[in-house]
Amino acid sequence: MHELAVTRSILKIVLDHTEKNGGKRVRKIFLQIGEIRNLEEEWIQRYFDKISTGSLAENAEIKVIKVPVVFLCKICKNEFSASFREEKKILCSHCNSFEYDLLTGREFIIEKIEIE
Repeated sequence: MHELAVTRSILKIVLDHTEKNGGKRVRKIFLQIGEIRNLEEEWIQRYFDKISTGSLAENAEIKVIKVPVVFLCKICKNEFSASFREEKKILCSHCNSFEYDLLTGREFIIEKIEIE
């Protein structure tokens, strides 16, 4: 049900933006979603279709750009990617350190809204 709560937030923001800008209809919504968020595009679209019925956003298409997980090693300053789903233990790909910061992967951004 996490996707439903997120989708309600998207709809509210999109409708507010559309109304403020005099839009008559929302055509597309472009989202950037970090891989850590574990949100599925298919479910977001399904929930959006259901809750947007009768609104200016009815039939709007959602496009998701997945943002990969990237870390910065605190020891050697190497930037590296890793998958939480595939790797049990995440280490720097250069020095094998377990001391790192998350640079990308948590994003949840409405990048663009196409309205008419």
